[in-house]
Amino acid sequence: MPIDETVARYSDFAFMSAMAIYALALVLLLVQYASARAKQVAARELVPAGAPADPSLPGRIETPDKPTAERLGNMAFSVLVVGAVLHVVSIVLRGFATNRFPLGNMYEFTTMATAAAVVIGLWFLREQRYRSMWVFLLVPVLILMFLAGTVLYADAAPVVPALRSFWLPIHVTIVSVGSGVFLVSGVASLLYLYRMRQPAGEESDSIFGVIARRLPDARTLDQLAYKTTIIGFPLFGAGVILGAIWAEAAWGRFWGWDPKETCSFIAWVLYAAYLHARATSGWRDTKAAWINIAGFVAMLFNLFIINMVISGLHSYAGLT
Repeated sequence: MPIDETVARYSDFAFMSAMAIYALALVLLLVQYASARAKQVAARELVPAGAPADPSLPGRIETPDKPTAERLGNMAFSVLVVGAVLHVVSIVLRGFATNRFPLGNMYEFTTMATAAAVVIGLWFLREQRYRSMWVFLLVPVLILMFLAGTVLYADAAPVVPALRSFWLPIHVTIVSVGSGVFLVSGVASLLYLYRMRQPAGEESDSIFGVIARRLPDARTLDQLAYKTTIIGFPLFGAGVILGAIWAEAAWGRFWGWDPKETCSFIAWVLYAAYLHARATSGWRDTKAAWINIAGFVAMLFNLFIINMVISGLHSYAGLT
């Protein structure tokens, strides 16, 4: 069927709008961080030396009240919801424009994965105590979306014959959504390691201390990484299994140690090792977190290096 160029342009516009809205949300969250630090500095400078800490006692000079930062965080979260809706709309319109499931190249895969990461983030990070994590989740999401819209971008077009199968929406959707969940998990583990390295964050006035203080505590970050991996692991595992079934139908074998298959298996083993380490005494803390991060690095390697550099049976990046 012919490509609907008008709908394709609307899809691209929705994608770019979502990216701009995410950037706006990031700015609001950064201002929230800055306002929190400015309040601390003002409080320290305005209170005379030796003044009582009790605000009800004389000698205490009040600073702007706390809800300012909270309002900025709430605004950012509302903006994120709008961005997520446009992000999903761009995927749906891409499908209508091409008359196929919109997962035929790296641009579409990355779009789906980043949308999954944002939607999962909206669910898991909806509570006020998690709002500060959005700064660190939006940065990789925006980087991936920028790469998708520039280096990885592919015009709306039919997929190559090898991908014209009912397995495409099943296999690739599960893998892309699992990848998005792992993005949230990887960010949580990175922040957990950072929080562990800032034990004096509550008292420190340095920028590192302020960042650490705005984050949830280390235990909460570790639990978030574990919960999201629990969701992503079976999804990704199911995607690998369904991919093997598709490979048997397409190539006559379930597994051939193609570079894509091999790297996917390595990533799956790393996440299995993380879950095992997370349940093993002596490995629950930083060691397990490093394994989780290694798994996410393997996912990124699989997405970019395997698709763009190494040639194999899965070379359907859509790049010219």
